[in-house]
Amino acid sequence: MELNDILGYFGALVIGIVLGLIGGGGSILTVPILVYLLAINPVTATAYSLFVVGFSSLVGAAKNFQKGRVDLKTAFYFSVPAFISVFSTRKFLVPAIPEEIFSLSDFTLTRDIGIMLFFAILMLAAAISMIWDKEKTFKDKEISGGVNYSALIPLGLLTGVITGLVGAGGGFIIIPILVLLAKLPMKTAIGTSLFIIAINSLIGFLGDLGNIRIDWVFLLIFTGISIAGIILGVYLNKIIDGGKLKKGFGWFVLLMGIYIIWKEISS
Repeated sequence: MELNDILGYFGALVIGIVLGLIGGGGSILTVPILVYLLAINPVTATAYSLFVVGFSSLVGAAKNFQKGRVDLKTAFYFSVPAFISVFSTRKFLVPAIPEEIFSLSDFTLTRDIGIMLFFAILMLAAAISMIWDKEKTFKDKEISGGVNYSALIPLGLLTGVITGLVGAGGGFIIIPILVLLAKLPMKTAIGTSLFIIAINSLIGFLGDLGNIRIDWVFLLIFTGISIAGIILGVYLNKIIDGGKLKKGFGWFVLLMGIYIIWKEISS
């Protein structure tokens, strides 16, 4: 086993530990680890990421469901259009993207580079969300007006497309939507978001079956290590204040996003 392989599997453990410690965010590292350490092409990496993110979120969603922190009605209105769009994106849109999108001077924007650049932009947005600390912003905030379920449908569709393109759950997008439009308390919004992410990611992964070759042995080992990391992270959370680590991790993700943009443009 080469050094990059060892680092890749260690990265799977780190993903889980971060998820267990701070309750989210760790899965944003899945695609970069798969692409840059394990040399998996971006289309396959985003598919694998959906599987890893789906099962990781399922673990968190199950814990929140037991505590009554999953709003099933809200999840239904958001996740049905979202999983339709994420499945369609993986099944039809991603395979339809041409290998070479356009050329400008000496630079050629390929499908792989385009996916990684879009993913890097998502990393920057996720990093800002963690640094901003939306939990503190929305905590105990009274949101006026009634629950706007109709607005959840188009937003669910849009989130599904984003999730399908980059293989990330998009909790930093979903949680503010659930707080502002569905009027959910922050803890319920987090639990409901994990439930939505789990459904969307796993259904999105189904859209890849038949389109790409899946290395099931590798994928199951990688996912198993990530879930073991979640269990370890939950244990460490009793000793370490995960909330204090969140901003630091946000800055790390921000730097990673900038690095990916530089690497893809200069390659």
